Amino acid sequence: MNYLPLIVFLFASFTSVQGYDSMHEKTPVGKIMVVNLPERLALEASSDESYFSENNGLFRKLFRYINKNDISMTTPVEADIKPGKMRFFVGPDDQIKSYKSSTDVIVRTISPSKVVAIGIRGGYTKQRFQENRIKLLQWVKNNPKYESSGEAYGVYWNGPFVPGPFKRSEVHLPINRKEQKQKQNNP
Repeated sequence: MNYLPLIVFLFASFTSVQGYDSMHEKTPVGKIMVVNLPERLALEASSDESYFSENNGLFRKLFRYINKNDISMTTPVEADIKPGKMRFFVGPDDQIKSYKSSTDVIVRTISPSKVVAIGIRGGYTKQRFQENRIKLLQWVKNNPKYESSGEAYGVYWNGPFVPGPFKRSEVHLPINRKEQKQKQNNP
């Protein structure tokens, strides 16, 4: 039996069909680059558990909030690892509405920021996150004009029903340019 048409269909379904607004461009797989992120309106749920804990409940809290408030899904979703936090973003069409924080979801504006990012292909695992976090820390160490300014976090582009080999994600590490120390003239 010829499986080629099925393989092509599945690949196209999981890689190119996107029904969501994107808050920024994807970082190419395997590439490390500096990215300037725009200001964005975030919906954030938190948990005492790690993001990678099976029952952190973060997605459910956010999904209920966007359904109740008729907010369109956007990509990507951001996740702080420990303690676990997950952020959905409000797209441009929904920003004209007014949103209030609830007991489960905080509405907040995130200021523009600079990050060093690495693009990843594969399932969303703690090990994959840690391996790529280490690559970014090494990048900062090798690029003396930058310094880290926060904790690394995950950036996830696909939903739970996309098979692992087709999933795209990133790790972002907030950075700043190091300020040059001015040489002092000694009299």
